[in-house]
Amino acid sequence: MDCMNDMTGDGHIMVRQAVEKLGLDVVDGQIDRWLEYLALLQKWNKTYNMTAITRFNDMLIKHLFDSLSVAPFITGEHIADVGTGGGLPGIPLAILYPQKSFTLIDSVGKKVRFLNHAKKALQLDNLFPIHTRVETYLPDQKFDQVISRAFSSVSDFYALTKHLLKEGGELIAMKGEMIEEDSIAKLPLSAQNFPVEVPQLEAKRHIIVLKSEA
Repeated sequence: MDCMNDMTGDGHIMVRQAVEKLGLDVVDGQIDRWLEYLALLQKWNKTYNMTAITRFNDMLIKHLFDSLSVAPFITGEHIADVGTGGGLPGIPLAILYPQKSFTLIDSVGKKVRFLNHAKKALQLDNLFPIHTRVETYLPDQKFDQVISRAFSSVSDFYALTKHLLKEGGELIAMKGEMIEEDSIAKLPLSAQNFPVEVPQLEAKRHIIVLKSEA
């Protein structure tokens, strides 16, 4: 128990330092929820293989801090996170922005079961897990923004999710160092590429914002 308390205490300090670098205004209760979420993910991972990242500190950096790096780009009220897996970036963002609605879509049943468990455990009333293939999902209300950090290419992301986006909405692709500029240029949307720095992560990250015509 003391070891777990030490880990949580150290994690709280790391998160506080990270959000300050990212320019995010958060309260201690949000940090506690992020740490509780990662603890849930780590626990479920032992049985359900939710993520290849298993060390808690690595989860902080590669899951939580990476997810929070997109926060300044979340300007809509009704957001979809497609291919969310264990809830990334959707759950960290739902904790950060309790006034916004986040629909998390994944086709893998065990992952959606975890999302529903996390929703209840963390009391996230603004989180809505959906078990379906994204290309077949027909929402009652289209989204202001659709985000993903899981798609292999931006062109596939557009092809499979364009029906979810309202007029004037945005697709937000969280990418690594390689950017497929040629294929992005062929898409019928305006595109902007933003390099981002993830606290304590040496690898390069980019965020591609694709905006549809109003």
